[in-house]
Amino acid sequence: MNSTEAPVNKSRRAFLAGSGIMVSFAVFGAWRAFAGEANTLGATVLAPDLPGDLKLDPVLDSWIKIDAQGVTVCSGKVELGTGIRTALWQIAADQLAMPLEKFKFVTADTALTPDEGYTAGSHSIADGGTAIYHAAIQVRELLLEAAAAKLGVATKDLMLRDGVIRSADGRQMTYEEAAQGVNLHQRAKPVSPTSDPTSYRYIGHSIPRVDILAKVMGGAAYVQDLRLEGMLHARVIRPPNADAQLEEIDTRTVEGMPGVVKVVRDGNFLAVLAEREWEAIKAMRALREHTKWRMTRTYPTNDSIHATLKALPARVYVTTRDNSGPVKQIQTTDSAAQQGAPLASTRSLGMTKQYVIHGSIGPSCAVAVYRDDMLTVWTHSQGVFPLRAGIAELLGLPKEKVRCIHTEGAGCYGHNGADDAACDAAILAYRTPNRPVRVQWMRDQEAGWEPLGPAMLTEINATTDAQGQLQSWHHALWSTAHNSRIVNAGRLMPATLLAKPIEPNPPAPIPQPEGDADRNAMPLYRIPSVRVDMHFITDMPFRTSAMRSLGAHINVTTIEGLMDDLAEQFGKDPVAYRLQHLDDPRARDVIQRAVSRFDWSLARPLPAGHGIGFAFSQYKNLMGYCAIAMEIKLDKAARSVQIIRVVAAVDCGQIVNPDGLKNQIEGGIVQSSSWTLYEQVMIGEAGVQSVDWSSYPITRFPQAPQTIEVEMIDRPGAPFLGAAEIAQAPTAAALINALKRITGRRPVHLPVARPDSPIFA
Repeated sequence: MNSTEAPVNKSRRAFLAGSGIMVSFAVFGAWRAFAGEANTLGATVLAPDLPGDLKLDPVLDSWIKIDAQGVTVCSGKVELGTGIRTALWQIAADQLAMPLEKFKFVTADTALTPDEGYTAGSHSIADGGTAIYHAAIQVRELLLEAAAAKLGVATKDLMLRDGVIRSADGRQMTYEEAAQGVNLHQRAKPVSPTSDPTSYRYIGHSIPRVDILAKVMGGAAYVQDLRLEGMLHARVIRPPNADAQLEEIDTRTVEGMPGVVKVVRDGNFLAVLAEREWEAIKAMRALREHTKWRMTRTYPTNDSIHATLKALPARVYVTTRDNSGPVKQIQTTDSAAQQGAPLASTRSLGMTKQYVIHGSIGPSCAVAVYRDDMLTVWTHSQGVFPLRAGIAELLGLPKEKVRCIHTEGAGCYGHNGADDAACDAAILAYRTPNRPVRVQWMRDQEAGWEPLGPAMLTEINATTDAQGQLQSWHHALWSTAHNSRIVNAGRLMPATLLAKPIEPNPPAPIPQPEGDADRNAMPLYRIPSVRVDMHFITDMPFRTSAMRSLGAHINVTTIEGLMDDLAEQFGKDPVAYRLQHLDDPRARDVIQRAVSRFDWSLARPLPAGHGIGFAFSQYKNLMGYCAIAMEIKLDKAARSVQIIRVVAAVDCGQIVNPDGLKNQIEGGIVQSSSWTLYEQVMIGEAGVQSVDWSSYPITRFPQAPQTIEVEMIDRPGAPFLGAAEIAQAPTAAALINALKRITGRRPVHLPVARPDSPIFA
């Protein structure tokens, strides 16, 4: 145990260790790796027998606190613009039998909430929601038992309503009164009393989001809006690329500019601090003119990147599945094993994708203050606890002397610049005690320095029998890391720029079944022999990390493309061909719901230039299901692709907030179509070149899908399944399949609607 751990965590861990329930993360098993990415910083899975994120913090009063001021529910998950705060609040309200407005809900504050690692991978409801669900039920039962003893009645004779416990004779007791003398600092139980879904007041209903009002009314809603008394404004000056070295700098002119408080230089780390924001911007621009950098590396280009990836050294992770048992994954360096057994290929398909950016509309920002030996950071990080550990290591502070408080930023799915901006603010605030420091990145810095979504290439070979029944499947892929989140201070980019830089820990893939670059590379279809070779490249030309759906986007697009090609080869309808190879009843259900609502038929006449496509996946093969049917229009003269209609059918178990789920699916469809049609980071010998919206095109309003319909399959009482990322992959696959029906040729290089694309030939 780290001796610098916060006192609340030390006492909790001492209690748990004394109870004999502390288990190491490694023993618990690799499948938890992504939900608990923060665990690689030393956090421990404490109770592997408990549901959801109670595994990470099994003490009830970490989640539910009751005192004289009322009831507070705590979550380590953060609001990223998905509505997750509202949905988690709904879960707590129903299980506590309290109105939403009668209790407080606190998220992601290292001083107040449980450590749930990162808000990522569609785990917020599946794991965070499950933890709150069970903690609230168990606290509710403890309150009922306490009230029954105080009122001298049986618990079955008590009723709960609006945070008040009532007996049959009319006596009543508030939760605060019932909680007096009740010890909530106890371990949760593996099994909770059942909860009747028909009694839910909030779960399953489209409760208005609690985070929207300030955003639409122009109030203070984001970390960018935060203003503290005496706050300084800072701007950082970045090198031209990650390998450039500072040769010359003259700070004298900038130091004399109006409002400038100081110029900070530490190796290649440069920043200016000023009293006003515009003064900081002018000083930043002036300092850029007085610096000279030396280039030390030549980078690959968009044309050469995939050949470069294939040529770089890689660790190969082989995953297999056959009729004898479950999925197995091993790491090998044997060259023969890397190639895999030769297949008598019936059909093959290879695809590529370029680097993409997260493209948050608001560039990253953070505010920090170092006062009274305490560093406080307001950040839109997706993981405040790992961020705290990284900053503490960087500055040589005990972890309990660093507090990270999540404050919303512009929406983002994945690892953007938020952690790095927080690190900038922490470095500068630590060197400027007693004055809050606000760091605001510029657009070119966000685009040029955030971790990129990796470029990838995939190759699949499949064999069938004479009737088209799949017999074997070999999927090979090449990619850099999809997970470069904080496991040491060196994973914070500013730490690598200092005069005494901290090296980032080497990347390691997220193991199957969740997967990394090989996420969803294992097809859900019934195939006797399946093998996936992931060539995991550690010598990264560019820093890459998590982007919504990770490798699933290109893997499913390749899988579903090959399924379409095989169906065509054997003269079968592509939907029927998929159903022929599917046993999972929920998978079959979403497919049938989507095609029924879409009125799927290849025989249906379409206007000239129109085509339809279909695709399906279950995210990670263990979370939400999504099937997509789509109609598009290709206009070669206008060099445009217009999505006419999309029908999505989804199954994510018990639906918490239908409107929130619908928004997630619609947003995923729009984002994925933008990736697939338009988005690519322009790279050249000097590094990233697309640093604004002109050089990095995204879907604009006129290009957005004309109609999106979402068919939601609700399963009351079923476990929550993640939904935030389930539409990304099947959307891309359905779009590509539709394009092939129009042109007769399958586009294999994403993005497919770039100006020189062959689809316009």
